[in-house]
Amino acid sequence: MHEPWLGDACSLVDEFRAGRRSPVEELDATFAAIDASKLNAWSYLDPDGARAAAARADVSLPFGGVPIGVKQLTSVAGWPATEASLPLKEQVAGHDATMVARLRAGGAVLPGATTASEFGGVNLTSTKLHGATRNPWNLESTPGGSSGGAAAAVAGGECSIATGGDGGGSIRIPAGFTGLVGLKNTYGRIPKGPHMVVGSLTAVSGCLARSVRDTARYLDVCNGFDARDPYSLPRVEGFERDLGTHDLKGKRVVIAPTLGSAVVHPELIAAVIANGEAIARDAGLVVVDVPVELPELSYEWALSGLAEIVMELGDLYPDCEPDLTPRSRSG
Repeated sequence: MHEPWLGDACSLVDEFRAGRRSPVEELDATFAAIDASKLNAWSYLDPDGARAAAARADVSLPFGGVPIGVKQLTSVAGWPATEASLPLKEQVAGHDATMVARLRAGGAVLPGATTASEFGGVNLTSTKLHGATRNPWNLESTPGGSSGGAAAAVAGGECSIATGGDGGGSIRIPAGFTGLVGLKNTYGRIPKGPHMVVGSLTAVSGCLARSVRDTARYLDVCNGFDARDPYSLPRVEGFERDLGTHDLKGKRVVIAPTLGSAVVHPELIAAVIANGEAIARDAGLVVVDVPVELPELSYEWALSGLAEIVMELGDLYPDCEPDLTPRSRSG
């Protein structure tokens, strides 16, 4: 049996099209890796549904035959819809999120759900429902959150790409903790239908990937207006096609490790500056010194998310408080 593909998803599709690997073999390797893993990166597996999809995979599609983990806070019809919260452990999703439906249409095979923090509210992945998810680089460390299971699965060699979501760093933090590409897209670029909730208007959908081109292909597959999400944006074509075609030479850039308000370790500040300067040199950018002072809005951000959590819990709250993780409970 093959080990799971350790390159990016685009190169895996190339392998399928060349006949050097098959979607069924790749899925079997994915499940074998999950079974042998110590990462605790998956909250639910759907072997029957995934094997049926792999058997009929059309490798001419953008993600034809590629196993893609789905963050457990994203709805997949028939899968648990627990929000990673013990009080909601019996809930089951009745629909696919728009992003999931578009991934299926793009040929993706969905092995299961990757772990997340409860309601996506904190930047580590450890819940009463699923325990702690581990960082593949160091099992004593967290992969971050809330898309921690997605990051652990992709960086740990269990699947080549996984879905994520980011309201306050939930894609970017796990990507940073595990060495992946983690882009927070423009709000509305990927719709939140079919049952969009107007809660925190900072949360966007996206992915955890091993390459920039994978992230671009993901946007090509998933972006575009959905009438069920009034905040979604018109479709944009050619994210992958246009990679490398934008001339940035002479444009000005600021490197701002703290954004004026964050507390950042000196080692990390040094790393951000050194790598930022290297990227600027490669792209021909001009680094300028302009003060960046963003307001500290964590209290307001938390309130907008907590209102949505109260809605999710409904009549279970406040009696369910003892079953919530400490951060959700105190919020």
